[in-house]
Amino acid sequence: MLIINAKIYTMSEKGIIEKGYVRTENGKIAEVGAMSELKSTDPNTFDAEGKNLYPGFIDCHSHVGMFNDSLGFEGSDGNEISDPSTPQLRAIDSANPTDRCFFEGAAAGVTTVLTGVGSANPIGGEFIAMKTYGSPRIDKRIVKSPAAMKFAFGENPKRCYNDREEAPTTRMATAGVIREQLYKANRYIADCDKYESTKGTDNESSKPDYDAKCEALVPLLKKDLKAHIHCHRADDIFTAVRIANEFDLGYVLVHCTEGGLVADELKEAGCTKAVVGPVISDRSKPELSRQSIENAARLHKAGIEIAICTDHPVIPIQYLPLSAGVCIKGGLDKEEALKAITINPAKIAEIDNRVGSIEVGKDADLSVMDGEFYDVLTKPVLVLVDGKEVK
Repeated sequence: MLIINAKIYTMSEKGIIEKGYVRTENGKIAEVGAMSELKSTDPNTFDAEGKNLYPGFIDCHSHVGMFNDSLGFEGSDGNEISDPSTPQLRAIDSANPTDRCFFEGAAAGVTTVLTGVGSANPIGGEFIAMKTYGSPRIDKRIVKSPAAMKFAFGENPKRCYNDREEAPTTRMATAGVIREQLYKANRYIADCDKYESTKGTDNESSKPDYDAKCEALVPLLKKDLKAHIHCHRADDIFTAVRIANEFDLGYVLVHCTEGGLVADELKEAGCTKAVVGPVISDRSKPELSRQSIENAARLHKAGIEIAICTDHPVIPIQYLPLSAGVCIKGGLDKEEALKAITINPAKIAEIDNRVGSIEVGKDADLSVMDGEFYDVLTKPVLVLVDGKEVK
């Protein structure tokens, strides 16, 4: 397909092309440039005169497909509340790619999501990055699996396990569960390494028994995977940072609701990335009591790279661009708000080699809109996912 005469927000070094074109081939972006550079036409051409062309939007934290739309317990597959430490659980085995919310997101220009377990468990399991449109077989829509290991602090683990009259029922027990499991995984790695180094020698050590939990944490502890850490209250945020530093983890703070109130301290502590949201929601629990639409702007001002999320189903995924608009109202620059739903989440999720900007070689995930991305009245007039029109 050839899209012409669009104002292109490339989110790359090319910046904004006031009147340009994009050609797609075999699901990838083949050409990007100003109209004056266009050398050939195409029978499958879309004239985007007077319209804006954006990269497909990316929601960096959601539970879409994990808690299925219009269903109760039978469609609720996001929290395994039987064990507070479940790193071996995989979102790819739970997310339902035919949940209609994926389509609603795609139709609104949200083409990639990170989705996975909820925050009932201190260690919840693996997140995935996937496309919102395409094959009904989830394996064909995966961008990255695993994309992150989910951790949670604060009220959610306390509430879920207090209802069961089991630990953890306090914040210190939540931290204790996480520390214990990470320590076991580190020891497991050491034992496996020792076995491999002595195998076949007179000093051969015993091969460690297979441990699914520890195996799942090996990529995290070897820094091949990042921790995405649910935290709202300032003290929970700093507990997350403390444990991440203690075990030398790469990490991203998710929600980070009071982060803007302690942004300079966070930056000083070495925090570099945060996923903010949901921003269009009520203060439904005590740890949200200081929620503010200014949070994203405060974190950005302190030098922390931010992405904006819906936390679907808390906020329906199609309102991701509107969430960015609310952050603009709270003081975030328009360009930074657009980055926060395109290139920033792509970088945070380490999938920016495929998505997040309009560049040659990247996936043809594109959204042509009849207005500004953040305007509630703006409508997508053409959305492509892997070069296929969303219909």
